[in-house]
Amino acid sequence: MILKLYYKIKHPGTMDEDIPYYYKRSILGELWHLLRKFICQVWAPNCVTNFMRVRLYRLCGFKIGVGTFIGMKCYLDDLCNDKIEIGNNVTISYGVYFACHGRKQGHNRIIIKDGAYIGMRASIIAPKGDIEIGENAIVGSMTLVNKSIPEGKVAVGVPCKVLEK
Repeated sequence: MILKLYYKIKHPGTMDEDIPYYYKRSILGELWHLLRKFICQVWAPNCVTNFMRVRLYRLCGFKIGVGTFIGMKCYLDDLCNDKIEIGNNVTISYGVYFACHGRKQGHNRIIIKDGAYIGMRASIIAPKGDIEIGENAIVGSMTLVNKSIPEGKVAVGVPCKVLEK
């Protein structure tokens, strides 16, 4: 509330809906946001053990299932920790990038179902709606996923194409 008041003083005549979201947080809320961002972007991606890496992501509010492996140097969108859901027994390889939002876009969900495999350096972005990667689906390395992948299918390429065989 203090930040919101400060913004209104600096920008007289501003309506409440025009105030940026980061000015609407409390001081403690802003401090937790900064700490969560540090954990998500510095500690978790560089943690050597998967056990601790997953624990740190869960501490930050991500929903991650049992038996899931998340490789080092992955980027999980820290502004949308409530929008990313990762199922059980999912394998996410090294350096995978998750983005739930972008400039002038809504915050969309990314849902990865049980048993999915995501290859190294894949990018999963949700620019125009929710993205769902189905059960036991495979996403090849270096693939740009910008649409949902059906259950049990393989997707490769930039942008991704679902292989039929």
